[in-house]
Amino acid sequence: MNIHRLRRLFSRALHASLATPLVLAGCDSSEGSVDLTGYSEVACSVQGLAVSDLTLTPEPDFVQLRYINPNGGQPPVSYVNVSSSGEPCATATDVPACTAALESANVASGFHHVCVDFCSEAFLVTTRGNEVKTHSTLAELQQVLGTIDTEQEAVLQTFASGYSLLCGDKKYGAVKKNEDGSFNVIGTKGYACGPGTELTQHVVRVSASGELQEQEQRVLEKGDPNCNIGRRPVGLQVAEACESPEALGRYFANAAHLEAASVHAFLRLRDELALHGADVGLQDAARRSAMEEVQHAQVTDRLARRFGGTPQRPVVEELPPRSLMDVALENAVEGCVRETYGALLAHHQALHARDLEVREAMVRIAEDETRHAALSWDIDQWARPRLSAEERQALREAQKRAVAALREDVAAPLDASVITLAGMPTPEAALALLDTLEQDLWA
Repeated sequence: MNIHRLRRLFSRALHASLATPLVLAGCDSSEGSVDLTGYSEVACSVQGLAVSDLTLTPEPDFVQLRYINPNGGQPPVSYVNVSSSGEPCATATDVPACTAALESANVASGFHHVCVDFCSEAFLVTTRGNEVKTHSTLAELQQVLGTIDTEQEAVLQTFASGYSLLCGDKKYGAVKKNEDGSFNVIGTKGYACGPGTELTQHVVRVSASGELQEQEQRVLEKGDPNCNIGRRPVGLQVAEACESPEALGRYFANAAHLEAASVHAFLRLRDELALHGADVGLQDAARRSAMEEVQHAQVTDRLARRFGGTPQRPVVEELPPRSLMDVALENAVEGCVRETYGALLAHHQALHARDLEVREAMVRIAEDETRHAALSWDIDQWARPRLSAEERQALREAQKRAVAALREDVAAPLDASVITLAGMPTPEAALALLDTLEQDLWA
C-alpha cells in the first residue's frame, strides 16, 4: 500500500475522532534530489536488479545474480537467487553434471558488502559449455563485464562497488548514458535511523573501463536519535506483569516488551518471505523494520524506567518455518489489523502527548510504524494471489475476528495519566478511530 495513502487515511481518522486540525507526524529531512531528466529506472526482476542487457566476455549461456549472508569466511549454507538471464547449461555436453554444479555454486564472500542488522553480499554465477564459474570480487566482475557499454552493466558495476540501487523510484536508483559513452548512475549509501546516521544520494560516473567517479552527493534523509506498537511474533511467551506504582511505568514497560518482541517477528518474517520466494524489496523492508524496532524498544525502555517500570525481556520459542498460508494469516492479523491500528495510535500520541519526551519519541515511532503497516499491506497483496479461494476467505474471516477483538481491547478504560501524558485516546475516541479504519480498510 502506498504510504501516502495510508497517511491520508490516518489523517481522516484523526479528524473524524477528534475534530481538530492535524498535521501527521513525519520526517522528511531531504535536502533535495538531483535533476532526473534523461535518467531511466534501473532494470529489475521480481526480486531485484536484473542481469539482462549484459555483454559479457566470454559470452555465457546463462548468468545469475545471487545474494548470500557471509558465514565467517566459510561458504554460506544457502543463497538467494535474485535474477537470471539465458538458459542454464545450454551448450553443456554433460547437462546433469553442469546443472548440479550450478545448483551448488557458492562463495565465502562477495561484492556489495552491506551490513545493517545483518550482513549481505552478492556474486554472479555463469555457465558456458560444461564450465560453471562464480564471480565474487570487483576484479572478477570487471573481467567478465569487459567494456562497460550498456546501462545495466554500469548499474551492476556501481552496485558491486557498494552503492544501493532500488527499483521503481529514480531518486534511489537510475541510469543514463552520456554523450562520451560513459554512464551516470544514481545510487544511495547508508540509512536514516539512529544518531549521526543519514541516507545519502550519489551520482556516479562509470567509464567504459569500469572506473567510478562521484559527481554529486547529497543527503536524502537524516537519522533521528529516537528512531524507534509493533508486531507480535509467533511463539511469544506470556510475560510476568510489570510491577510499577505508576500507570505510565506499566504502560511503557509493556510497550517496550512488545517492541523488543517485534524485532523477532520481523526477522522471522524476512526469513519466511525469502523461503516462499518474495521479492528482495519485501525482504529488505522487513529487515529494516527489525532494525527500527530495536530503536523503538530502547526508547520505550527508557521511558518505562523513567516512570518506574521495568520491562520484561521477551521470550520467543524457536519454531520451524511455516507455510505461506500461515505467514499470510499472521500478517493479515498482526500487520494489517493490529500494526495498522498501532501506527494510527502512534500518530495520535505524537500529536497529543503532553509529556515532551514522549511526544518527541512518538513522532519518529509514528512514521516508522506507518511504514511497517504499509509493508504489511504490501505483503498481503503479494501473498493473496498465491493462495486458494478458501484460504483467502480464511484471511478475511481472521481479520474480522481480529477487528472485533481489537474493539474490545480499546474499549477498556485507561488511567488519566496515560491519556494526558502519553497521548493515548480515550475509549470513545479510540473506537471512533477504529470505525474509520474498519470502513476504509477492513470492510
